[in-house]
Amino acid sequence: MKIRRFQNQSSRRAFTLLEVMIAIVAFCTASFAILALVSTSLGNARALQRPMVDAGAIAGWLASTNALVEGEESAELSEMLGDAYKGYVCTYDIQEVQTNKLFQLDFIVQDNNSYNKPVVSKMSILLFRPNSPAGSLDGSTTAR
Repeated sequence: MKIRRFQNQSSRRAFTLLEVMIAIVAFCTASFAILALVSTSLGNARALQRPMVDAGAIAGWLASTNALVEGEESAELSEMLGDAYKGYVCTYDIQEVQTNKLFQLDFIVQDNNSYNKPVVSKMSILLFRPNSPAGSLDGSTTAR
């Protein structure tokens, strides 16, 4: 005659130490993967809050003018684009490259907040402006 009570207790199965360790490793791996995704998301969100500084805004502003005068000038981006661009300076150089009023504009945007003023963006464009005054190639002797 068998005693059923002992048979039920001995047939119970518990988790082994190896199974518990594998479960802990799987849980930790999933946790670290989720934390890495959250960290990456926060870094991307922080990068989106900073304005994208590009010389294209100054190029668009100068492209809307009807006449260009040779010379080099500098402008604060915050004056044209708002306070988000405070501390950025754009220097642009206008040179006549052909006698038919074709001008080359070279832009350099620098971060004025940093110690060595690193270059943030560079750009060169060509603009045809027939209403511009005589430049150095057209015989002008006056400098701006």
